[in-house]
Amino acid sequence: MPAACSRALDMALPLPHLLHPAVAVAPAPPSPVTAPSQDELKRVAAHRAVEQVESGMVLGLGTGSTAAHALDRIGDLILRGELRDIVGIPTSEWAAARAASAGIPLTDLNAHPVIDLSIDGADEVDPALNLVKGRGGSLLREKMVEGASRRFVVIVDESKLVPRLGASGLAIPVEVIPFGWALTLRRLQSLFDGVPGFNLKLRTAATNAKASTFGENWSDLDPFVTDNKNYIVDLFFENGIHGDLNRISDEILRITGVVEHGMFLGLASSVIVARTEGVVVMNKEGISNGI
Repeated sequence: MPAACSRALDMALPLPHLLHPAVAVAPAPPSPVTAPSQDELKRVAAHRAVEQVESGMVLGLGTGSTAAHALDRIGDLILRGELRDIVGIPTSEWAAARAASAGIPLTDLNAHPVIDLSIDGADEVDPALNLVKGRGGSLLREKMVEGASRRFVVIVDESKLVPRLGASGLAIPVEVIPFGWALTLRRLQSLFDGVPGFNLKLRTAATNAKASTFGENWSDLDPFVTDNKNYIVDLFFENGIHGDLNRISDEILRITGVVEHGMFLGLASSVIVARTEGVVVMNKEGISNGI
């Protein structure tokens, strides 16, 4: 009897591998590749530019979110002892504070009228490496420092490349003295009278010139004041600036009350562009190399 029961139990039990049948598991999908953010692209371009910095140099220190990465990198290399005897000339009060916090010794144009290398960002870059700068309000000091440089390396992400200056639809700044600013604004208006899609306004303290185009209801707001205690008139061109840029530059600068404008013509030695697929270096002959 016990033997019969054992056989019955053996027959009743299924084979062990049928108790938990194998389930086909699909392979996990590959993790999506996240495109680098705009700030990450700026950091890549800035670090590439800093590779050109050598011990003993006088540096022009740029202003803005892209230049911030260069300042931090230079400060880090000084702290680690990889760069020595560096002095920097800041292009704004903001740059002076940021550079000092990064540990970069500061000087000025009076002590060093010739600068070895300037590194700064730009708001627009055209195919001839002409720039729009100054939407942050530091165009005068930027142009003074970068114009005194043996080499001026511009660092941007690919969103800053335009077919012609002003083509982004954002501001081209003109720094003006506060005295009689409304008269200066009217003379700038007259200069471009008849240009389709042209407009201008006095920049206010509430204006973000990097994010907004021409707006309304600005006349009762406090003006934006530069580090030099001046005002800024922002020019807007719906389809960018057409014509001889050097002639237009001269005509703007001939208006009494204008201090400087944000077109940087022929100043850039090279432009380092961080793209999602890698870094390219542009010079007057075109793209010199990519990584």
